[in-house]
Amino acid sequence: MKSTPIKKILLVGAECVPFAKTGGLADVLGTLPQELINLNIDARVILPFHQIIKDKYKLDTQHVADFYIQLGWRSQYVGVEKLVKNSVTYYFIDNEDYYGDKIYRSGVAEIEQYAFFCRAVIEAVLRIDFIPDVLHLNDWQTGLIPILLKTQYNNTLLDSIKTLFTIHNVMYQGMCGFEQMNDLLDIPYYYNTPEFVESNGCANFMKAGLVFSDKINTVSETYAQELKLPEFSYGLEGILNARSNHLVGILNGIDINDYNPQTDSHIPYNFSLKTIKLKKKNKQDLMSRLALEYDDTIPLIGIVSRLTSQKGFDLLAEAFEEMMQENVSVVLLGTGDSYYEDFFRKCENTYKGRVCAYIGYDNHLAHEIYAASDLFLMPSRFEPCGISQMISLQYGTLPIVRETGGLKDTIIPFNEFNGTGNGFTFTSYNAYDMLSVIKYALSCVTDDKKCMTLIKNAMQCDNSFKSSAKKYAELYNNL
Repeated sequence: MKSTPIKKILLVGAECVPFAKTGGLADVLGTLPQELINLNIDARVILPFHQIIKDKYKLDTQHVADFYIQLGWRSQYVGVEKLVKNSVTYYFIDNEDYYGDKIYRSGVAEIEQYAFFCRAVIEAVLRIDFIPDVLHLNDWQTGLIPILLKTQYNNTLLDSIKTLFTIHNVMYQGMCGFEQMNDLLDIPYYYNTPEFVESNGCANFMKAGLVFSDKINTVSETYAQELKLPEFSYGLEGILNARSNHLVGILNGIDINDYNPQTDSHIPYNFSLKTIKLKKKNKQDLMSRLALEYDDTIPLIGIVSRLTSQKGFDLLAEAFEEMMQENVSVVLLGTGDSYYEDFFRKCENTYKGRVCAYIGYDNHLAHEIYAASDLFLMPSRFEPCGISQMISLQYGTLPIVRETGGLKDTIIPFNEFNGTGNGFTFTSYNAYDMLSVIKYALSCVTDDKKCMTLIKNAMQCDNSFKSSAKKYAELYNNL
């Protein structure tokens, strides 16, 4: 007898496009629910009512409920606001003390922010007239919800709810002293063992999510396998291997309406595969405005990224001078470690007219870089999924990536003998392996026939969330 398909999903996370974004998690929560709705699933989202959201959307929200919860010895206010936008229902957890400032406060304050969020979400579900079949939890900020459900809310209206815990980046785990976890949420000391929430002497929000959730997934098939290895799991390989039968990888997609070269309002010249010559006009326009010397025969490498070692910038710093011996220009957009920010400022000064380093973030400029560049560089040490490589494919900008996580799952190395592939890859985390592939990529994009083959392959890739949503729907139904 077939089980009844699951109809109601509540996605839970700390950020969500278009309301608040610091990373790829926001893109997933912003795009996946709409695709699930297209599959006739009632998918809704709940997140904190961060000040950045309140400033813009407060007048558009509807007040649903307010109540108090105990957080340690304190009785804390919880407001629940509701907003329907583009057919998706969003709920916001309101509390000025925790969400009237930064999205992530760091340290002890951040632990308390999201301990509060975990308790508030559960109590809100009892009051919003929407009991989901599945709570789809995302990253460590939601990690204590499963243990609370199974130890403090069993034999309640929430008893039948299943939980799916998604790892977007295992590097961030939410660690604190167990005394704080016990004080804030009354989790008994019985659970302060390696079997449950303890990891390396700390209570660990993410580990709690991995232990107590009904199912675990992550954002690419390769990353799901990498997480079982010590070099990728940041100390959680034990529980990830123990629960490997409950761990699956589902590749993220992107919002192909937002990243569509035919309709993108951020770029001066819209284009398609049929009008690909207009891509060069975007390149000329961007380079002119950024004071880069334009020459149609000189490839432009684009980079849009956080400037950290995780993203491979130690490799790029090591090889940059030799790379610039090639006939190439570079445009970089991003912020991050001060070392890399200063490094690229110096590179811009050294290679005037050939390098532009925009230290900051500008969504408009990001779109322009994706559209104008010939190549897009992502030499990541690890990359759970990555979306920049998928965005660049949309614009016929050819990715150069290291074979890790979602980069390996989305970029197929060019084979000039049979014309397959949509980019360029290297395997070892080594500056000179990266440099060798960059040189090969430069030779390919200056060969008109090879370049056009690659652009066609890239722009014909399906990077939408449709296939991912179908896999999530199947996963929900198998819980």
